[in-house]
Amino acid sequence: MSKLKGKKYNIITFGCQMNEHDSETIAGMLQERGCSEVEDRRDSDITIINTCSIRENADKRFFGTLGQLKKIKEKNPDYVACVCGCMMQQQHIIDTIKAKYPWVDIIFGTHNIHRFPQLLENVYQEKQKVLEVLEDREEIVEGLPAKRLFKHKSFVNIMYGCNNFCTYCIVPYTRGREKSRNPEDIIAEIKRLVADEVREVTLLGQNVNSYKGVDTDGRQWDFSDLIYAINDIEGLERIRFMTSHPKDLSDKLIQAFVDCEKLCKYIHLPVQAGSSNVLKRMNRKYDREKYLELVRKLRAAVPGITMSTDIIVGFPGETEEDFEDTLSLVKEVGYDSAFTFLYSVRKGTPAAEYEDQIPEEIKHERFNRLVDLINEGSAAKNAAYVGRVERVLVEGLSKKNDETLTGRTDGFKLVDFEGPKELIGQMVDVEITEGKTFSLTGKLAE
Repeated sequence: MSKLKGKKYNIITFGCQMNEHDSETIAGMLQERGCSEVEDRRDSDITIINTCSIRENADKRFFGTLGQLKKIKEKNPDYVACVCGCMMQQQHIIDTIKAKYPWVDIIFGTHNIHRFPQLLENVYQEKQKVLEVLEDREEIVEGLPAKRLFKHKSFVNIMYGCNNFCTYCIVPYTRGREKSRNPEDIIAEIKRLVADEVREVTLLGQNVNSYKGVDTDGRQWDFSDLIYAINDIEGLERIRFMTSHPKDLSDKLIQAFVDCEKLCKYIHLPVQAGSSNVLKRMNRKYDREKYLELVRKLRAAVPGITMSTDIIVGFPGETEEDFEDTLSLVKEVGYDSAFTFLYSVRKGTPAAEYEDQIPEEIKHERFNRLVDLINEGSAAKNAAYVGRVERVLVEGLSKKNDETLTGRTDGFKLVDFEGPKELIGQMVDVEITEGKTFSLTGKLAE
């Protein structure tokens, strides 16, 4: 009989959508074995921290949270503390945990999530700690359950790993090489989700538009082929994807935005820097002009497409002129929003060894200038929505006001409006009454 039945668990997730989806899978496997989720880790029998190695703040928050688990362990010796995710694929992190956080019971990585329930059973049966981190694996484990964050929308992994080796990024070392799922498996999963009332799927991968799946007939599919096939699934209303790499944004994919009515007219297209010199040192495999050419093609094919991006400030060797190139690119593109990051050294990456690191005070000063510019642009973009009627998928109650509903437009704009809770999960028309820097406010259209 399973030792997990009746156990209460709590999952803490740091990082990107890939990590969020991994946590959904972990929750699904535990639920399948009779466990139940609790919101407060102090009420749990099992806590799982799913880690991120890309963002520096996620690193700091992880170790802070890990320290807090010690008090729970002292009060309840049967409490099981688990850590997983990208950080666990780095030996120096594992060594730190073993030396400074001995109350951790299970350490596992990104390649053996499917093994977690068995690792947990072993801890309960053998009363011993478990460390199982795999370097990589060729096969993709299909059919794992998931406890979705939302009833009406879902993440769907289409591939794993990354082959790009940007000089600042640890992902190829923690997630492994690119592996694409069989297209029939992806389509079958989405059909099951639609049968379970999912209206919107977000296709996930470190670089989704480098997808190369092979079907059961031996035919290779690219990402555009997959989009066209998913667009034909009856009952599905919206398709999104994250994250795309500019070097793999083909004319065929741009045409899919035109041809596929379910593909949302929104793209997250990370630029990282506006200077060709910096992009070359980052090993991004495109320059400033190539990126701007892609933006022009997208806007010509899909007028009104909304765009977001990622930008790193203070990459080693970045001059004031390089940074001014980033500011001018932001102005020229006119992003709807952007995720901005201070460059932080990631041990094991080439950029960590670069000698021309930028002083912290310069990084912060540039960062503030960039954020001000982006926020100014976002506010202007959102103000232009006032008076328009937008189709919104209602996601739930607003985090700030449980009397207000919140949802997303086709262009991924966050909209808050008043309405009955019965609308959650439905598509509704909302008239926009106010445009703020980070969101829109509206009312149900007559």
